[in-house]
Amino acid sequence: MQEWGLQKVHPFVARPHLTVLAQSLPILGSLLAEPLTGLIDTAFVARLGAEALAALGVGTMVLSAVFWSFSFLGVATQTKVATLCGEEALAGSPSRSAARMCLAAVLVALLMGAAAAAIGLALSGNIAGAMGAEGEVQGLTVDYLRWRFVGAPALLASFAAFGALRGAQDMRTPLLVAGGMNALNVALDPLLIFGMAGLPAMGVEGAALASAISHWVGAAWAAAAAFRRLGWPDALDLHPIRGLLSAGVHLVFRAVSLNAFLILGTRKATLIGVGAGAVHQVIRSVWFFNALFLDSFAILGQSLIAYFLGNADRSAGRDVARVVCQWSLATGAALGVVMLVAEPWMLRLYIPASAAALFAVPWRIAAACQPISGLTFGTDGVHFGTGDFRFLRNVVLAALVAGGAIIVWADASSPWALNAVWWSFVVWTSLRAVAGMVRVWPGRPNAPLGTAG
Repeated sequence: MQEWGLQKVHPFVARPHLTVLAQSLPILGSLLAEPLTGLIDTAFVARLGAEALAALGVGTMVLSAVFWSFSFLGVATQTKVATLCGEEALAGSPSRSAARMCLAAVLVALLMGAAAAAIGLALSGNIAGAMGAEGEVQGLTVDYLRWRFVGAPALLASFAAFGALRGAQDMRTPLLVAGGMNALNVALDPLLIFGMAGLPAMGVEGAALASAISHWVGAAWAAAAAFRRLGWPDALDLHPIRGLLSAGVHLVFRAVSLNAFLILGTRKATLIGVGAGAVHQVIRSVWFFNALFLDSFAILGQSLIAYFLGNADRSAGRDVARVVCQWSLATGAALGVVMLVAEPWMLRLYIPASAAALFAVPWRIAAACQPISGLTFGTDGVHFGTGDFRFLRNVVLAALVAGGAIIVWADASSPWALNAVWWSFVVWTSLRAVAGMVRVWPGRPNAPLGTAG
């Protein structure tokens, strides 16, 4: 534990805005590492032909959906470890409770990863077929999935270890680990895909194996770093597992609801027509990229608030919520302005001429919604930090019903159908932002960051 932790002196108290900015930047770097590696993977596999590239697309889509469902391992671990570190600072003496929590989380992650891998290996063919892959594309998808599932336990363990590190207020080590493991992935790609340095050419299987190897190296590195930070656990304590799984139930429902809304929007855009589907994909990709910037503030806010609640300092927790939401709102506004300025370039670079007339309105709707999205991410981070997982689940379910109703209601044959899809995003995001803000400000006295207690 850092010296400031045991003395109950946190950098945020002295320099709140500077601390939020400085600590969110390495989080952003770690979040950007994997998408950038995905682009490099795609460039390598594209040289193998259209079938291999299609298989990579199907495989990564499946794996993203599967692994996102296990993201609760990092979220719940981060909140609990940060709270325990705050309690340790309040007590003024080190303990091994956070280290025991980290060990329990990593073990649960490995077991869940092993179960997911076993199921995935057995059902890879069925999964590829259900995604519409046929013939050679199906075979290549199966090959890719099987090697990637070998790395599933390691990937889930790294979720837990990253959560523990961020809970311990260490935002730089996850950046180093993410950068290192993704650099290893990139270095292994040409060796395994095309066969170099005496290794056989494995094609798309090589890309998957490179990812699996890098995940195992990254998991070992992250877990070792977490234990160096928290201390080596003095015992195996299974009690935290119940709380981890309880939080997991709420967070899995939340993840499923988020995925369901995104799938509804993509399905409707596809039904509207090829041009609408292409426009929707471009706007959605930019939306997800912007989300990485906003998520960095949410992750930091989660750690800081959980720490201060463990430290019995609700006032500092409310200060964190205020500052994080200010930065999230400002960053969302800046991203929206950038989107508006970039509109003509995006139109020329990414939108087919046949779909150009469909682009402007939904793009501007998405741009205008970025500040609201910033508040959505900011308040999500606040509630992650307070462990208010049931509230987050319920709000996302309500947003799914409200936003999904607009998507279902929209007539795919109407010229404004794609606009309606993106107005549904505004409703979906706004409901979550408003509910989150009401929960924080003014907040009921018995709310997690309320004045009672």
